[in-house]
Amino acid sequence: MIVSVNPDPQRKEFDLLLNSTISELNVHAKNSSKKVATLLGRNLEPYVKDVMTDLAVGTAFENSIELIGGQKFPDIVAKKYYGIEVKTTTQNHWKTTGNSVLESTRVDDVERIFMLFAKLASPIEFRCRPYEEVLSEVVVTHSPRYLIDMNLEEGKTIFDKIKMPYDTIRKKDNPIRPIVDYYKSKLKPGEELWWMDAENNSKPSSIVIRIWNNLSLKEKQELKNRAMTYFPELFGNSSDKFGRLAIWLVTREAVVCPNVRDLFTAGGKSDYLIGKKTYKKVPRIFLNLFDNVPSIVETIINTSAFELSEYWETKTTEKNKLFDWIELVAEHSKKIQNAKHLNIKQILTDIALK
Repeated sequence: MIVSVNPDPQRKEFDLLLNSTISELNVHAKNSSKKVATLLGRNLEPYVKDVMTDLAVGTAFENSIELIGGQKFPDIVAKKYYGIEVKTTTQNHWKTTGNSVLESTRVDDVERIFMLFAKLASPIEFRCRPYEEVLSEVVVTHSPRYLIDMNLEEGKTIFDKIKMPYDTIRKKDNPIRPIVDYYKSKLKPGEELWWMDAENNSKPSSIVIRIWNNLSLKEKQELKNRAMTYFPELFGNSSDKFGRLAIWLVTREAVVCPNVRDLFTAGGKSDYLIGKKTYKKVPRIFLNLFDNVPSIVETIINTSAFELSEYWETKTTEKNKLFDWIELVAEHSKKIQNAKHLNIKQILTDIALK
C-alpha cells in the first residue's frame, strides 16, 4: 500500500537501525528473559530508547532518539520524522488494541510511524512493522481505536478494506467518517453501529447504564417520543420491529429495557377523539402516538435532516422531514390488520398541523 509520494529521508538507514534494534532486543529476550519479562507497558519504552540510542551511534540518527513519554503518540521519535510506538502483551499472541483513530495526541512533524511489539509470554519475542501495515480493524473502548495484528497479511489492513490510505485518513478533519461509512455498509438488517463519530452523535452516551424502571416518568416519555420519531418501523408488523430501538436504548442512551414491546403496545384498544370525530378501536401503539405528536414534531424540528436520514435509512431534507416522517409511519401502519380502518396519514397530518 502506497502511503506517501515523497521519499522518506534516510529511510534505508532507519530501516537498518530498526532491524538492528529488534535483533538486539531479541538477544536480550533470550539471554535476560527474566529481566525483559518485567518490562510491561511504559517500562519498556525507555529500555527500547536506550537500545536504539546505543545502536544509532555512528549513523545519521546519532543523538536524535527521543523518548516522548506521557500520553503522546508515538512513544519514541527519531530525527523528529520517524516514530516508534511500543506495545506489549503478556499473552502468547500478536494482537492488541492500538491507538485512537483520531490521533489527537500525535507528535508534530512525525510522518512515519512503526509498531514495535513485545510478546512477553514465553518465548519472549520482539517484532517491528510499519504502523499502517498492522492495523486490521477498528474496535471501540471509550473511543474508536485501531486493532493491531502483527501477523496481518499484506492487503488485509483496515485501509485496504476502506480503499483509502492511512495517511489520507489520518489527515482528514474527521478521520472516523470513512470508517463509520465502511462498517455501516457491512451491517445486516437490524444491526446498528453502537458508536458514531462526534459530528453525528450530538448526545454522548452516559458512563452509567440504567434500567428502564429506574427512570423518571418524564425521562421515560421523552425516550418514547424520540423512539417514535427515529424508528417509524415501530408502527408496522415486522417481527423484529423493536430491534433497532432496543439497540439504540443501550448504546446511545445507556438504558436497558427488558420489555421494549410493552412500552408501546400494553393496554389494548380504545376510542380516540380528534376535534368532533371519534375513531373507534384504535390500537394502543397509535393511541400513544397520537397523544404525543406535538412533542414528536418538536423532536423532528430540533433534529437535523442528516441525522434523521441516518435513522430512517432514507434521504430527507429540512423542508420535508416532518412530511417524510408522517409518510413513513403511514406506510408501515398499512401492514397492521386492526388499523386498516384508520387513515393514519390524515390523522397525523391533522394533529401535526392544527
